[in-house]
Amino acid sequence: MKDTYLFLLFSFFLYKHQPLLDFQYTKHNLIIIKIKLLSYEKSGHFFAVSAGFQSCALTMTMGYRDEDEDEDWKPEREWEREGEREERGGEEEEDERSGRGEERFLLQDAKRVVKTEAGDVRVITSVGGRIVDRPMHIGFVSMEPKSLFIPQYIDSNLILFVRRGEARVGCIYKDDLVEKTLKVGDVFRIPAGSAFYLVNTGEGQKLHIICSIDPSESLGLRAFQSFFIGGGSYPTSILAGFGHETLSNAFNVSSDEVEDILNRQQDGPIVYISDSHAPSMWSKFLQLKEQERLQHLKRMVEFQQEPQEQEQKTWSWRKLLNSVFGAEDRKDTRATRRSPDAYNIYKRRPDFKNNYGWSVALDGSDYKPLKHSGIGVYLVNLTAGSMMAPHVNPTATEYGVVLRGSGRIQIVYPNGSSALDAKVKEGDVFWVPRYFAFCQIASRTGPFEFFGFTTSARKNRPQFLVGASSLLRTLPNPELAASFGVSEDRIRNFTDAQSEAVILPTAAAAPPDKTDKYEKKIAAKFEKLPNMVRNFGNDMIMGFD
Repeated sequence: MKDTYLFLLFSFFLYKHQPLLDFQYTKHNLIIIKIKLLSYEKSGHFFAVSAGFQSCALTMTMGYRDEDEDEDWKPEREWEREGEREERGGEEEEDERSGRGEERFLLQDAKRVVKTEAGDVRVITSVGGRIVDRPMHIGFVSMEPKSLFIPQYIDSNLILFVRRGEARVGCIYKDDLVEKTLKVGDVFRIPAGSAFYLVNTGEGQKLHIICSIDPSESLGLRAFQSFFIGGGSYPTSILAGFGHETLSNAFNVSSDEVEDILNRQQDGPIVYISDSHAPSMWSKFLQLKEQERLQHLKRMVEFQQEPQEQEQKTWSWRKLLNSVFGAEDRKDTRATRRSPDAYNIYKRRPDFKNNYGWSVALDGSDYKPLKHSGIGVYLVNLTAGSMMAPHVNPTATEYGVVLRGSGRIQIVYPNGSSALDAKVKEGDVFWVPRYFAFCQIASRTGPFEFFGFTTSARKNRPQFLVGASSLLRTLPNPELAASFGVSEDRIRNFTDAQSEAVILPTAAAAPPDKTDKYEKKIAAKFEKLPNMVRNFGNDMIMGFD
């Protein structure tokens, strides 16, 4: 009787609230009911409301989730839905799948974070998701000749790579100023929180730098956060946040001078420092005599100290700013030669090289500053039509930038379906998740060169799936043959057909075999002879029309 009463009561509830209910029928007489509350002191959803009818017995379970939580669950649900689509593999159209791959694995949304007459900075942010073991942003710095990226520090580690031009970089290393000249191919690390500046010293040549931006130590406010030391109305110096009276006392100057100094710069984070661009505040500094520049900068950055303290310790900020303008004795920079130098990747002997290309990889054992950042660097050059054999990186995610030429990038999902098969050209950025199989193929029109970063500073040992040094050659034949469902002889012939390793030829890249050349030459000579019969010992060669 009690069960019947509960059943009737529940039926009446369904009848009265039918417009608010969403019925989903499942197996075994189970009804899943979702109820949307139209009036509740806090808007939300009841979810997972289920009723099971088995011999007139009624079971009912309910739960509540705040509407705000939906947003937090969306990424996970999206990945689950995406995973379901990937598991179905092949059910959707190839062009749609390719489009999703390009959107995910080709990083195309470059945002300009700095733009001035003297240069700009663009940043491509890393994608999110569960398969990203460590986010990394890629930055592109472009500076006109005789320009300066003004002193600042940021909340992320930087690895600089000079693509074109020549630069002078200064940064603080163990409370001393480090100044280095960077040339094409140089790699240099700037730690998070270390003040630095960049000067384009090239004569009549733009400076192009590619850098990794590691947000592992960032504040999380954006891709990275700059804290400008120099500046005025644009950009604003961090000094401007202090009261004028505070700064006046700290610098031991008048409030008027503080106000004048902190409001004169209007040209942006990248400024010209040549005489031909006199409106720049930094150019006006250079027009001062050397001692006047030095005294002016001292007043900007020196806090009030006792005379003895000033003799014992030289403040790092003064060293930094004085270095920009060449006003201080170079004994400070000479004393910093113990600091890490830049590493030129183009001067390194290739880790692998054959007729079809070469590759170089830098890790923490090759360049110690990389160990502190936990980031590796690589450079690959493929001849026209050749390919980097399908392989897997079991230790790191890879981020790549095409430096020259064009080609294709192919990436494979764990379920064996295609994640990406796209053409790439100079300037394109791609990434490959850890453990995902992939390959790069050069176009037939010319060499294909790409540079990039990995999320590990350990020795990179890629596992190649094809070629003379591949996993398929290493694995025992009986087990391998059984896994493919073929005979041992057949699998052996299949895996041994490729004699090259790592970088492989294709039909467009492979040089013709010498034997083939000789045979073609002989055949051409015979084609010119009239049809005839010749006797070569016991052999007879005959020609027919």
